[in-house]
Amino acid sequence: MRPTLAVVLIALAGCSKPAPQATGKQVSFEITGPATTLSKHPLAKYIELAGFRLSESKPGQLEVKFVAVNHSEAELGDLAVNIRLKTTTAKPEDPPVAEFQAKIPALSPLEVHDVSAKAATKLRIYELPDWQFLRAEFDITSPAP
Repeated sequence: MRPTLAVVLIALAGCSKPAPQATGKQVSFEITGPATTLSKHPLAKYIELAGFRLSESKPGQLEVKFVAVNHSEAELGDLAVNIRLKTTTAKPEDPPVAEFQAKIPALSPLEVHDVSAKAATKLRIYELPDWQFLRAEFDITSPAP
């Protein structure tokens, strides 16, 4: 005998994962696309910052995680960067949603490295624009060009 459609659907429903439930854990999201830079620093064209993930470590402080990519064939020493998170609709004179410093450890040729930093903000994470409306910009502050 062939099982009826109802029996098959009930069996499939029993195999599916339960709906996620609120646990009171941190809310987090990501920013799409790599960070942009207008920096005239000679290393800026070799560095890509991407995969930004934001979570709230405590009110007024974001935990920011991202990856740094060395696109050159040369080893790059430690870098310090200034990163600004802005909305996609922000005018150049508008202040960033958050601005912070990050240290990128030395990168071997073509290496990718995970980086994390803390960023102060006046907004709670649920008050920030959705991830698709945020962009990151960066400037290399060290080493000096």
